[in-house]
Amino acid sequence: MDSFHYFFTIFLFFMLVEHMFVDGLGCNWGTQASHPLPPDIVVKLMKDNRFNKVKLFEADPGAMRALGRSGIQVMVGIPNDMLAGIASSVRVAEEWVAQNVSYYLSRQGVDIRYVAVGNEPFLKTYNNRFTQITFPALQNIQAALIKAGLGRDVKATVPLNADVYQSDSGVPSGGNFRSDIHDLMVSIVKFLNDNGAPLTINIYPFLSLYADPHFPVDFAFFDGAASPVVDGSITYTNVFDANYDTLISALEKNGFPSMPIIIGEVGWPTDGDRNANNQLARKFNQGLLDRINQGRGTPKRPTPPDIYLFSLIDEDAKSIDPGNFERHWGVFYFDGSIKYPLNLGGGRNLTAAKGVRYLARQWCIMAPDANLLDPNLPQSINFACTYADCTSLGPGSSCGDLDARGNASYAFNMYYQTMNQRSGSCEQFHNLSIITRIDPGFHGGSCKYEIMIDNGRHEQVRNPGTSSAGNMPTSVVLWAVTLALIIVCGHLN
Repeated sequence: MDSFHYFFTIFLFFMLVEHMFVDGLGCNWGTQASHPLPPDIVVKLMKDNRFNKVKLFEADPGAMRALGRSGIQVMVGIPNDMLAGIASSVRVAEEWVAQNVSYYLSRQGVDIRYVAVGNEPFLKTYNNRFTQITFPALQNIQAALIKAGLGRDVKATVPLNADVYQSDSGVPSGGNFRSDIHDLMVSIVKFLNDNGAPLTINIYPFLSLYADPHFPVDFAFFDGAASPVVDGSITYTNVFDANYDTLISALEKNGFPSMPIIIGEVGWPTDGDRNANNQLARKFNQGLLDRINQGRGTPKRPTPPDIYLFSLIDEDAKSIDPGNFERHWGVFYFDGSIKYPLNLGGGRNLTAAKGVRYLARQWCIMAPDANLLDPNLPQSINFACTYADCTSLGPGSSCGDLDARGNASYAFNMYYQTMNQRSGSCEQFHNLSIITRIDPGFHGGSCKYEIMIDNGRHEQVRNPGTSSAGNMPTSVVLWAVTLALIIVCGHLN
């Protein structure tokens, strides 16, 4: 081989290595955070880590502008509370498409590939609230895309939870759509198929483990250590493959054996539950990445689908009705810092966000001379955890083993940071608190006493008495009260 061909071969090899990993991997970018990362930093974070696809839950203007001309493909979502209006009128759908698809495509250079109509609208917990309006909304959005001349390039889909299908036999080959929505699901799949659009499904092995204490832990992961599930000639060693192939069986039974599929959400949380930690999240996500890099699919679909990892960054303002873990799905912490190492393939590891600015290095903690028996302590902790995120204090969580003072200090500090360290915000707790410049965390444990991002939003933080805190889930308040009682009663005992 002459030198030209030798070096040309080497060049092609490195080009192949450069593009062979995480090619089908996207991420979900949620914005329900008290201190969101600036959108331009988030987009840079995605590009640095080779996430070439992103799924948004709404057409957030800041996120959409930052994605313009980024080279990142976008799935933009329509929230469930907008489905009724869109289902009722094609004109409403046309206005939404004009404002949130056509505009950003033509004026901002956003590479929009999909519109996600709703998000898991057929969850049983919704009690059929969206059952009758999701399909009409999908049809109207598709019609609006076609009218706007975008029908070939932008596809409408519906991200669905994996509970829309099931197997009565307990093995994947028995898969079929849920009986109460069977006909509706067949109609939706046919409509997607007719319009060249994929079916989008969210799969969460963590939730299988969370819902069933007897679920075999190893079956949630990809290392083949689990007791297998044998389905005829096929052996399943992990729940992801079994779940995905249950869907494939459902599609085959109903006449759609080649239906394209997108995994809209899959991941593992790192806090808020005894099975939600960095170690297990790393194990799951590394196994997932390895499969993608190896081009491995499932027994029924050997080629892997496009996958959107859930999620890119933590969101401390999400509802915790499903569980305290809901705020901790990120591969990165809220500020874009790395939680745990991941090998992305090709010799590349995760890269943290750059250019993040923080508030001053100071914390609000329980005063050393404050009395744990002070009758104001329970209501002070309740107040702090009503307006700030205390989910890391729960049993089995990263800060679940703090003593009584540590619990109170954590709650006070989360409130103080959430209020942007505003003057007077550490004095809300009946003389029980004090500001310190000595980090109260990082003493050999996993608990972090946060300092929030300084994103120039000081003037936008409203007084708790008149803020949107009225929208905080009741479970947050009740959980905070319970925590306060545990702290005090634990000390008395």
